[in-house]
Amino acid sequence: MAIKVCKFGGTSMADGNVIKSVKNIIDGDMDRRFIIVSAPGKRYSGDIKVTDLLYDSYNALVSGGDFKKAFAAVKSRYVSIVKELNLDFDIDSVLEETEERIIKERSEDFTASRGEYLCARIVAGVLNAKFIDAENVIFFDENGALNGEKSYKAVAEAVKDAPRAVFPGFYGRGADGKVKTFSRGGSDISGAIVARAVHASMYENWTDVSGFLACDPRIVDSPRRIKSISYKELRELSYMGANVLHSESIFPVRRANIPINIKNTFRPGDEGTLILPTSRYTPCGNIVTGVAGKKNFTVIFIEKSLMNSEVGFIADVLNVLKKEGVPVEHIPSGIDTMSLVVESECLQGEKLNRVIEEIKQSVEPDVVRVIENIALIATVGHGMSSSVGTSSRLFSAIAAANINVKMIDQGSSEINIIVGVSNNDYEKCIKAIYREFFV
Repeated sequence: MAIKVCKFGGTSMADGNVIKSVKNIIDGDMDRRFIIVSAPGKRYSGDIKVTDLLYDSYNALVSGGDFKKAFAAVKSRYVSIVKELNLDFDIDSVLEETEERIIKERSEDFTASRGEYLCARIVAGVLNAKFIDAENVIFFDENGALNGEKSYKAVAEAVKDAPRAVFPGFYGRGADGKVKTFSRGGSDISGAIVARAVHASMYENWTDVSGFLACDPRIVDSPRRIKSISYKELRELSYMGANVLHSESIFPVRRANIPINIKNTFRPGDEGTLILPTSRYTPCGNIVTGVAGKKNFTVIFIEKSLMNSEVGFIADVLNVLKKEGVPVEHIPSGIDTMSLVVESECLQGEKLNRVIEEIKQSVEPDVVRVIENIALIATVGHGMSSSVGTSSRLFSAIAAANINVKMIDQGSSEINIIVGVSNNDYEKCIKAIYREFFV
């Protein structure tokens, strides 16, 4: 029998009425056996997500503030959800137990994880399904990375006799035995772990949009929906800011060749976007699949004559950034030049000046120049590698919009071209590229 694993995001858990819709979705397909839930999100504009309320509670606890008052807002949300569901569930006792454990643990990760924990307890009651606590089946190693094999084995063992089960997303257990969370949005990763563990035929990721769009709808009005996309394209677009799906969530399912379907909880009949292994993916006919980008990068430009013949030059430069704990996003280079592209927030305060001085001491460059307030924009698509003139069309469109390109980087896979432009030209550049390839 086919097995579908379904992850429901925070908007799908926002209140009891939405959770009733989730129940209808799950009951509508008996293959939907294993459910992963996020903490309740916003119910309306201006509302506060439960995870943010929990972070506020933790901050109050450790700073000597009014923890009871802060946590009362969390209690209120869950009491309201249970009431709206008309569910026979002793939420007051569970909340009291949770509050006591938060005070005892005094851990930010543990406190933040309780949003998903409480939500999963409730949804398990609604579905009359088995509740499986993520801290008993998802594990991290000593370096804080996912211990995949141990986690897959534990999940498979936990569900072997369960016709249906509910897991809280976002957290697991660290090597020290304590609760540890993924980064924000990590419930997507939890769902992918469960999907791989149970050998799912499909991983459905239910959110508040009907799949991926070809670019940010806040920049382009009503951009085209992407019907299908490969894992590689998804990774490129997610990394560059297309945040429908956590960029790390594809790895467990990608290795097992499990398709992902992005679906809309509020429009369950919509087709959504199907994410497929490259071996099973057929391009939709468009040269470009999507356009995405991010602002606020800093470029460190280095020039030195005969750089290419100096053994270890690039390694020496990168060691400077490693020493300062600065990750590098891209390294475009020429014979005598190289550029280090870094997120600006990683070079705050005096760190930028230290990095520049250490580079000068380490490799004695002829020129070091810093360019700030750069936006990176990725144009992504498998069709680009086999289409003559794609680059010409891209740069002609950018030039026609009177935009100066400050950096160009094309991956060896030839499915993406990344350009760097001024932050001020970010939106204009995305519009120009979208018009060229989609209108």
